[in-house]
Amino acid sequence: MNSQVASPDAGEHSLSRSLRPRHVTMITIGGIIGAGLFVSSSAAIAAVGPAVVISYALTGTLVLLVMRMLGEMAVAMPEVRSFTEFARAGLGEWAGFAVGWLYWYFWVIVIPVEAIAGAVILRQWLPGVSMLVMGTGLMAVLTAVNLMSARSYGEFEFWFSSVKVSAIIAFIAYAAAYAFGLVGPHTPTFGNLTAHGGFLPLGPVPVLATVTTVFFSMMGAEIVTIAAAESPEPARAVARMVSTVVWRILLFYVASMLLIVCVVPWNLVRPGFSPFTLALDTMQVPLAGSIMSVIILTAVLSCLNSAFYIASRVLFVLAGRGDAPRWLVKTNARHVPARSVLLGGLAGFAGIVAWQVAPNTIYTFLVNASGALIVFIYMAIAISQIRLRFGRQRAGVGTAGLRMWLFPWASYLAVTAMAAVLVAMACSPALQTQFWVSVLSVAVALLAYALRRRLVAARQSA
Repeated sequence: MNSQVASPDAGEHSLSRSLRPRHVTMITIGGIIGAGLFVSSSAAIAAVGPAVVISYALTGTLVLLVMRMLGEMAVAMPEVRSFTEFARAGLGEWAGFAVGWLYWYFWVIVIPVEAIAGAVILRQWLPGVSMLVMGTGLMAVLTAVNLMSARSYGEFEFWFSSVKVSAIIAFIAYAAAYAFGLVGPHTPTFGNLTAHGGFLPLGPVPVLATVTTVFFSMMGAEIVTIAAAESPEPARAVARMVSTVVWRILLFYVASMLLIVCVVPWNLVRPGFSPFTLALDTMQVPLAGSIMSVIILTAVLSCLNSAFYIASRVLFVLAGRGDAPRWLVKTNARHVPARSVLLGGLAGFAGIVAWQVAPNTIYTFLVNASGALIVFIYMAIAISQIRLRFGRQRAGVGTAGLRMWLFPWASYLAVTAMAAVLVAMACSPALQTQFWVSVLSVAVALLAYALRRRLVAARQSA
């Protein structure tokens, strides 16, 4: 293995190995299935029509390719504790520094965004409580959960994800029965796929263009490589997740979208309003709105919980590499990087306070700030996989256990597809701001690395 990515010796300040396989499984599922499926999918349906199923299938295939590449690297280098470190192995120190900080920045922005979303949902049940109090309360609860232990985080995420998975399975089963005419006094509803302008009512171009927005709702599977580091057998856990769970998640997304456009005429779906709620109302399920509000809140809390966990672990790894202050390496008696957790909580609280002062401006800023960062990060990881695989081949070292399909062509395809997503964002008026803010973030990270390298060189020469 490349020596430059060997896990730094943290001594007594090490992470636990307390996550069980069921935790890692549900953490992976929870990382992908979020509010993006339950709410944001409405915009995709409205933009494409019934052919949105193709958009989700294409996007899911791209995510599956990225996860396969991650799985290969995780099995080949089991000592690596964060998937961001694969960039260091494949591209060099500068990439490890930049990708690590950009990934931390992405998730530390997610913290206030999800806390705000949770407070908005709670507002409908607790109208007398201020948004600041509710947002801060959610932050405090999940900060406490993440300070307890990795096992506590895993248990909470297990139950959060169980609710989401159970809801999706129940929805697919009932909606399928409804679409086939087995439930209710009606004939099969598959005619909705072509009855309102055809399967491609807006033409083929939106099908590809929508991949850009759908991509963001399906990202998060890479969480498994971080959570697996705190399980007894990290490489085995990653291999199992890549081989089984991601396929199931892809099925959840594609099947859900297919059944929604079968049950509901696509032109009735309004962006910003859950298409699942509309489908449940169409199928005359009692209390459909309340049921979906609970499920969406669970999805939001799951994402908030994961954001705390991921941000703290990535920062811990950066500190161990010397790319962040060394005092962040310190863990508490339960082997939790408590200082990194609290730093994420502080950033989230600052975001909530700022949003309370200027809600529209701050929320727009937070959403735009995350923008295309995850695409840049995934591209760096994909390019790293290609370089590492070729490097092992040149050295005569085989890739055992888990290999990327159709290498190198499938890897090239993934990189090309992500580059196309970035180009589409740059050319789309609705996404241009997010793209350029993300480009600025990448430039700042690279500049920070250059300054850090100069300071280290100056200290060594002094």
